[in-house]
Amino acid sequence: MPRKPRIHYEGALYHVMVRGNNGEKVFETEKEKQEYINITKEYKHRYRFKIYAYCIMDNHAHLLIEVENVPVSKIMQGIQQVYTQRYNKRYSRTGHIFQQRFKSILCQKDAYLIALIKYIHDNPVKAKITETPDYKWSSHNDYLKYDSSFVNIESTLAMFGTKKREAVEAYEKYMEVKEKINEEDYRISDEDIEEIMDGIGKEEIKRATIEQVISETIQYFQIERKELESGKRTKKVAEARKTIVILSKELTNESNKTISEALKISESGVSKILSRGNAANEIQEAKKNISLSICQA
Repeated sequence: MPRKPRIHYEGALYHVMVRGNNGEKVFETEKEKQEYINITKEYKHRYRFKIYAYCIMDNHAHLLIEVENVPVSKIMQGIQQVYTQRYNKRYSRTGHIFQQRFKSILCQKDAYLIALIKYIHDNPVKAKITETPDYKWSSHNDYLKYDSSFVNIESTLAMFGTKKREAVEAYEKYMEVKEKINEEDYRISDEDIEEIMDGIGKEEIKRATIEQVISETIQYFQIERKELESGKRTKKVAEARKTIVILSKELTNESNKTISEALKISESGVSKILSRGNAANEIQEAKKNISLSICQA
């Protein structure tokens, strides 16, 4: 059954989870954990989203993000792509390092923001890495210090008290409470999503971008962007190029000229791919999987 597309609206809160491919450790060293945080900081500055909590484990990470104008899919694409490029360069490898789908759950902010922050900060405890949430690679310590240039702690701590000290003490006590929270508790229901979509208008639901199509396609075919733009005619590269052209016409508002410029091929080359009746059949499986990935992003 096809996955439902993720919607975007200003103020949407997402619990984002990324995992290493096949459960592999992609944040094994302190340097790698710090690098992922630094990249996330760069994109926070660029796209102006809020981050209320994070936790970086060895093989996965949690982020609690509230978006503004830029969709969570674009934010996470940038973060994942840059980290993957640096990781691959460090270890002289190629291909994707994360599971192709990062998971993001649209959350009820008013009712569950504090509980979600606790859920994320409790991850090292659940994994038996630490006995308390005092873990170096989470935002728990930002809340304890009541000081962060990265995490948006002020509005959350204000819920615990008007003075800094009393707010931090109340937050610490709350973190000691034994509380079980499940995904279904904080996820926005399908009915509520329909109401949101009606409220913001169907015309405001974001279509895919050509960069999304290219990014998902090169991950699927496990090729480098430079191969795609080099004019190579190997079967894999040719199929990837066809996939991008066809999906760009189906999922984006881009013109043939824009597609040709992105792929560094002629406009006539784009038209030729679109005019061939058998082009879509040759790449049917790739097209189906990549479309699902983009819809879920």
